[in-house]
Amino acid sequence: MSGTVHDVVGVGVGPFNLGLAAMLDGVEEAVDAAFLERDAEFHWHEGMLLEGTTLEVPFLADLVSLADPTNPHSYLNYLRETGRIYEFYFYETFQIPRREYDDYLRWVADRLDSCRFSREVTDVRWDDRDECYVVTARHPETDERFEYRGEHLALGVGSRPQVPEQLQGHPEEDVFHTATYRFNRDRVLDADSVTVVGSGQSAAEVFRDLLERQSAHDYRLDWLTRSDGFFPMEYSKLGLQHFTPEYERYVYDLPQETKDDLVPNQDLLYKGVDPGTSAEIYDLLYRRSIGDRDPDVGLFAMTEVRDIASTGDAYALDCHQWQAETSFVHESEVVVLGTGYERPMPGFLEPLEDAISWDEQGRFEVTEDHRLEIDVPGDVFLQNADLHTHGVGVPDLGLGCHRNARFVNRLLGREAYPEDADTVYQDFSVEQFVEHAPDTTRQRGPEPTPTQDD
Repeated sequence: MSGTVHDVVGVGVGPFNLGLAAMLDGVEEAVDAAFLERDAEFHWHEGMLLEGTTLEVPFLADLVSLADPTNPHSYLNYLRETGRIYEFYFYETFQIPRREYDDYLRWVADRLDSCRFSREVTDVRWDDRDECYVVTARHPETDERFEYRGEHLALGVGSRPQVPEQLQGHPEEDVFHTATYRFNRDRVLDADSVTVVGSGQSAAEVFRDLLERQSAHDYRLDWLTRSDGFFPMEYSKLGLQHFTPEYERYVYDLPQETKDDLVPNQDLLYKGVDPGTSAEIYDLLYRRSIGDRDPDVGLFAMTEVRDIASTGDAYALDCHQWQAETSFVHESEVVVLGTGYERPMPGFLEPLEDAISWDEQGRFEVTEDHRLEIDVPGDVFLQNADLHTHGVGVPDLGLGCHRNARFVNRLLGREAYPEDADTVYQDFSVEQFVEHAPDTTRQRGPEPTPTQDD
């Protein structure tokens, strides 16, 4: 227990809150921060740290570089301090191994005194008398209790694997989410048949890993998805400009109904298969089929897995090809589910529910600079919890640095880090285009046509 009131208390230590901690550590002012994490040490998607997988954004999207390339917590300084900078120089790629990005994050977490591990937050409330948030936490193993007080809160609890209810209830070593794949891989390699479900990057990486190992273990391998196909993620240079401060501001200013229609139709901006992974899968299949050989692999799209039932020795997948409106049963000894992630409302926020502003669908109301709309004086900085208000850039590692720069500047009351604007070659709003195009003027739209009822 402590009577200290921190400037900010962070809940969760993932890349975004870790980036905030690193950027606070790099300012002249002494900022008293405490970042609380349930796990005993830093982990980043540990179950998917597979050989050959890379980060899907350039290494410059580290915790600090896009705001302050001279920051001692940058990826390049990590290479310098760990004696790998020349090796990286000759590596000659922007996309770094995912395992090394995890090692970099651990390196930063170990350098920051503000990160407190084995602290599972159970309750957050506002203290009117002391005008601060009171954060209660427990040690997951010893059940020891802790209390932290902060003028402001940084919410970065992350997401959790999502498994549809109808696919649940089976032994975890046989039917499991891609998030735990590396821990279950030995069991998978002993199976006679394996099916991967889903069409995102995680499913593709698991499928590629199993395809590489298939010859040595002789299992049947299938890949099913309800998506239209195994399509690549958008990775063109103009397409990537959707992950910029300008596009985020444009989306924020749209009517909420428009945003709710927009975001679900932009999956391939951030949920498809990396083109490199797609090419590697195809090349493996091509080499396996030389000489009229059968690679014993199936890929089938437009197919929803509606249910999974045990047959004793395997599992029967109730499948429906929705375009042809045809159903079938597919059997597999092991099923790996790439069914995405969900972000449930943290239970520890219950004491603040009446003070929080909610939209009609029970989601957070959020300010333009990513703060929770809440009826108490202390700010709540939101990390990756406002896709519905700010669009597809919210989960992007590169924009996390920009968001944290705004948080730090608000905490300090000055511009300690630049808040970048005009970073892209295209315009997203009419106002921007009219401002930049000298012979263009904005006109009012046509008046609505009167109806008989008017």
